[in-house]
Amino acid sequence: MKLKGKVKFVNKDKNLFFSTLRKRVDAYFAENNIPTTGNTTMKVKSVVLLLTYFLPFLALLAFQPAYPLSLLLWFVMGLGVAGIGMSVMHDANHGAFSKSKRVNDLMGHTLNLVGGSAFNWKLQHNILHHTYTNVVELDEDIQDRLVLRFNPHSKVKFFHKIQWIYAFVFYGLLTLYWVVAKDFVQYALFKKTGVNNNSTAENRTWFIKLVAMKLLYFFVIIGVPTLFFGIPFLQVLLGFLLMHFVAGIILTVVFQLAHTVEGTTHPRPDEHGIIENDWAIHQMHTTVNFSRHNKILSWYVGGLNFQIEHHLFPRVCHVHYPAIAGIVKETAAEFGIPYMENETFGQAVRSHIATLHRFGRLPSLNEAIG
Repeated sequence: MKLKGKVKFVNKDKNLFFSTLRKRVDAYFAENNIPTTGNTTMKVKSVVLLLTYFLPFLALLAFQPAYPLSLLLWFVMGLGVAGIGMSVMHDANHGAFSKSKRVNDLMGHTLNLVGGSAFNWKLQHNILHHTYTNVVELDEDIQDRLVLRFNPHSKVKFFHKIQWIYAFVFYGLLTLYWVVAKDFVQYALFKKTGVNNNSTAENRTWFIKLVAMKLLYFFVIIGVPTLFFGIPFLQVLLGFLLMHFVAGIILTVVFQLAHTVEGTTHPRPDEHGIIENDWAIHQMHTTVNFSRHNKILSWYVGGLNFQIEHHLFPRVCHVHYPAIAGIVKETAAEFGIPYMENETFGQAVRSHIATLHRFGRLPSLNEAIG
């Protein structure tokens, strides 16, 4: 990974797409006299999703149901973890939940309640992913993972040929890896690469807080049921793993359906660190929507099925994406820019599987070029 700031987008054609689009979207909010941040719908959704995480845990402690029912409660908690990640902390850490910075900070830290780190996530997602979408060396969100190949530029291994079969099992490990190790790995990585440019003292303080938050999380989620309520450790551990497996699959699949599907590109900068494209047009070539008209899905995934609108306007709360999607699509058509989408969730999943299959067989483009 190169230092952030080394790669630049150059609007070589002086395209007016994004400036025109931004004026039209701004006009929509001004003419309708509505804020770009969250509304009552967003607040109600946040309460529902937080309760989906907390209430089953309290029920486990208070009623200690039979093991099959307890696993069902852990399963529901997994739905809550994913929902909080997609619909609550995501908007808040983009500054889109509320006009108030304090409220955004508070709701952004709901990520810490489910075992993650809001600070690390902002560096990985807001800076690296949103700035350098699908630029392999810089976009932490789409880089290869262990036995998974998500781009055409890395070396193909023999086992990648069947990654379209085993990928979803590994997707279930995402949040477990996140709460156990990922934040510590990223702490070291982001310091080394300059993505985290805090002072040594600031990083020391933050690291202490990170360790403390992790210990508190594991104490509450595993220690309290076992030590204070007498629930067998193995039952708690298996429930905990189930919760994270459910959350991991949901979060990873929803994210991959936006960037690792047919039609997206993976551009690389030239030897001078230049990507010869307007940043906004780059987003249109690397991002795909899905199931835009499915209101139930849109509610749960926090508008992440409107990834085009989210990438272009990350500080706009997702509850507004259905309203501005038409503006974005029409403006893109006017400028001859692709607006990619899969009409249904099923189509998006099939496109993702087809892409995994293709990437599992493609030779490295770097080798081909060389």
